[in-house]
Amino acid sequence: MSYSCPHCDEDFESEDEMKNHKYISHPDEIETVGKILTGIEGFDDLMETDSDSVSGVPEGSSILIEGGPGSGKTIFCLQNAANRIKEGDNVLFMSFEEPPHRLVQHMDAFGWEVEEYLENDQLRIKRYNALDIARSVEALLSEAKRELLIDVKPMLFPDNFEPDFVIIDSLTSIASAFSGEESRFRIYMEQLFRYLEQENITTFLIRETPTPTHIGAGGGGNEEAVSFLSDGIVAIYNAIHPSGERDRGIEIVKMRGEDFKSGIVEMEIKDGEGIVVDSDENIPGEYTLT
Repeated sequence: MSYSCPHCDEDFESEDEMKNHKYISHPDEIETVGKILTGIEGFDDLMETDSDSVSGVPEGSSILIEGGPGSGKTIFCLQNAANRIKEGDNVLFMSFEEPPHRLVQHMDAFGWEVEEYLENDQLRIKRYNALDIARSVEALLSEAKRELLIDVKPMLFPDNFEPDFVIIDSLTSIASAFSGEESRFRIYMEQLFRYLEQENITTFLIRETPTPTHIGAGGGGNEEAVSFLSDGIVAIYNAIHPSGERDRGIEIVKMRGEDFKSGIVEMEIKDGEGIVVDSDENIPGEYTLT
């Protein structure tokens, strides 16, 4: 399967290569993209590199939120969800792991009261079964006689709900359900990312990485394609000092078409507040990332 540039018809082996080509070779043809603020103190500053730049995540982009167990990936996404509903967005949290009531409890614990938004149907937290999605993809591919285009919407969104912001927790669970079926997973991911882009839905996709060396590549196998399809990658780390003291750090690894501050900066998870990022401070001293 090849991907053609809409501006010059040049073909590329991957969608990621085609998009990078568009940004480099046809910058004047790229429509101006709006930005959305995460509302996380200090994080948006990482994307404001000079006085002329505008901070925030590109609207309609698909961003991987990566890190090891307990690093703060889900909290980062829940905090974004709480901030987006306050800005008027319809938000869908697709959970493949924790039950909805547990996620609401996490949000309440940080003071992000969301009951009102759940009641007025501005926020939906729904639990999904990754194996059900894998079976649906297989059925759709069989029905389509192995065509590469399948309709992913029925597998994604509840009826009568049009989200502006989506969180998927987690890609790791979905990938496990496709174990041994890399081609089907790749087709599902390609169609998922294409649909989200067409609908201009900003999406955060959580992915657990076994070690920091896997940041940007997942755990290998059928997850690697996701890194190429994504518009951005945000990595969250646990940092362990020789003394045993622990810190957290956060880094923007990739943000297609955008300038951003590189390097790992300090991040805290504060009781009753949530994540706070110090965009001007790197993690001090010697440490090992996990």
